[in-house]
Amino acid sequence: MITLNFIGLFIMIAGFIIGLGAVTVIDIHGFLGRKSSYWTEATIRTHKVTKPMIWVGMVLAIIGGFIFYRNVPLASVPLYHAIMALVLILNGIFLSFHVSPFLLKRESEDRSGELLPQTLQNKIIVSLIISDIGWWGGLAMLVYYVLNK
Repeated sequence: MITLNFIGLFIMIAGFIIGLGAVTVIDIHGFLGRKSSYWTEATIRTHKVTKPMIWVGMVLAIIGGFIFYRNVPLASVPLYHAIMALVLILNGIFLSFHVSPFLLKRESEDRSGELLPQTLQNKIIVSLIISDIGWWGGLAMLVYYVLNK
């Protein structure tokens, strides 16, 4: 019999798969694009696909978390997940509403092959580190929680 815990965990893991997969793809592109005009252009194109997939992953992970942790106090791993979800949402807002429009503008000006300004690259690097820690750490904490439940 499929239980609500199964459904919640499944949705949460699906969110991690989708979101973390997209984060990994765009992070690798972004890393390669720091010094390469080819990869800068590829990153700009790729982010149009990865950005919505990251948001889909986030929404699924949160919905799954609400279902999976519905009878659990907001402490320990569930608290970590809640805090990290908030941090990742804020990070995503920065990337979606500050970085993405900048990239799209450059593309529309036929400048997508130009390297990004170093100040923006530095902000993106910090953002990618936050994203990696949040997504990979969240997945690790979920595995820890499930194995110790």
